[in-house]
Amino acid sequence: MGHHPGCRLLRVNETTPTTTTSQPRFTIRPAQTTDPAEVDRLYDICLRTGASGEDASPLSERPRLLGDVYLGAYLRLEPELAFVLVDGSVEGPEAVVGYVIGTRDTAAFEETLEREWWPEVEQRYPAGSAPEGSYDAGIVSRVHDRSRTDPAVVAEFPAHLHVDLLPEGQGGGNGRRMLETLFDALRDLGVPGVHLGVGADNTRAIGFYEHLGFRRLGDGGWQLGLDLRR
Repeated sequence: MGHHPGCRLLRVNETTPTTTTSQPRFTIRPAQTTDPAEVDRLYDICLRTGASGEDASPLSERPRLLGDVYLGAYLRLEPELAFVLVDGSVEGPEAVVGYVIGTRDTAAFEETLEREWWPEVEQRYPAGSAPEGSYDAGIVSRVHDRSRTDPAVVAEFPAHLHVDLLPEGQGGGNGRRMLETLFDALRDLGVPGVHLGVGADNTRAIGFYEHLGFRRLGDGGWQLGLDLRR
């Protein structure tokens, strides 16, 4: 399905807890995927991390486009693998400051998308419907020029994920905790490995993932895989 163009996750020096009190500021819980207000908030986070980790909302005239490509299908099809980071100092939907989503079986997920997701999205965003050269045009082109994940990658690392945190949720080990929450859920399902995509020039993120045990797949370096059996 490709990787979210932002994938804003963390500060690399995530080694210490956010707080030492018995009531941590940040907690992780399952996403409330049937709550429209929470879904709207997750779409907003997707957009606000969609420009190489920065806020893409000034660049887009269609605020749900990015989420329809990189978020919504996971919430609908695999809600049990969607988790959110909650800021306990904030009330309401804005308390959610990040999410991690994934699928246990990339090949099956992509097949389901072709039947149950992409036709609707293609109608919503016709080819050529965004101004040429615009941010939105680049995203719309990904809707209509889709590619499947390399079977060799899926064979060893069948699951994949997307993770995005707003700046206020970064640091303090939150990114690592979010990922480990998803890893545990995947292990409980018997999934042997997970992969993700990251910009080949995003050396800090690649370094972070490698520290977690991911390894680069192929020469390009934009896909990384983790063996969940270790």
